[in-house]
Amino acid sequence: MFDIDAVRKTFTTSDGVKLSYLEAGKGQPFVMIPGWSQTADQWHHQINHFSKKYRVLALDMRGHGESEKPGHGYRIYRLSKDVKEFIEGLDLQNAILMGHSMGCSVLWGLYDLYGASRVSKFVFVDEPAYLSNNPTLSPEGLVQAGAIFTPEAAFSTAVALAADADGSVTTGFVSGMFTPECPKDIVQKSIALNFKFPRDKAAQLVIDHVHNDWRDVMARITVPALCIGGRASFVPWTCVVWQAEQIPNGQHEIFEANEGGSHFMFMENPQKFNARVEQFLN
Repeated sequence: MFDIDAVRKTFTTSDGVKLSYLEAGKGQPFVMIPGWSQTADQWHHQINHFSKKYRVLALDMRGHGESEKPGHGYRIYRLSKDVKEFIEGLDLQNAILMGHSMGCSVLWGLYDLYGASRVSKFVFVDEPAYLSNNPTLSPEGLVQAGAIFTPEAAFSTAVALAADADGSVTTGFVSGMFTPECPKDIVQKSIALNFKFPRDKAAQLVIDHVHNDWRDVMARITVPALCIGGRASFVPWTCVVWQAEQIPNGQHEIFEANEGGSHFMFMENPQKFNARVEQFLN
């Protein structure tokens, strides 16, 4: 669907699930984790660019993309364990880990459970630390969290996704993650890739995803991290800045609206995105 110079391979988790991933290049491992209902293919600009210097491995999480779609395991911590097993199974050392959207939560779960073993740096792309607008949060807590769902909205979204027979809910949801200036073919390809994750399982994962609070993880991250957000994203850019300020060796970059600064800035403005990540890695 996208032009990617990579080889597709599989890895089997401890519970017997075959995960598909794209691999290209040689050198220091650079692992890329897509977001909820997204696929490794959407990192195509980054795979083609960074594989000139790094060994790039872009993973389809369980149920997503070309990976197997079991009837279990659609929880963030299970996805985090899948990534741990993937890193250890391929004996990756000194790896750079980059997550987008829910992929950040998967990496925060990885760090929360297992620390930074085998990890040299993190790149976190446009994800709130706590998606749920929990009524117990203070005004300051809401800013830190970057919450975008009320608890009621999270459940109603999941119900609508599970019943999304004609695809209209998914189409509307994903379309709003791009700037109006984004070429329509990119949006349409991204929507099509979303449907590779069965809607009932996507709905199940949303419920678990929205109700995790990762704010206490930030200050404990001991390796350098770059946090990237977009001024026009539905994820409040202020929460991305807050995350970077909590991480002892944290940096941030906020894309302006006229720079493709929405949720998929790495697809809309890959030149700036790749250059900023490269600057961080050097």
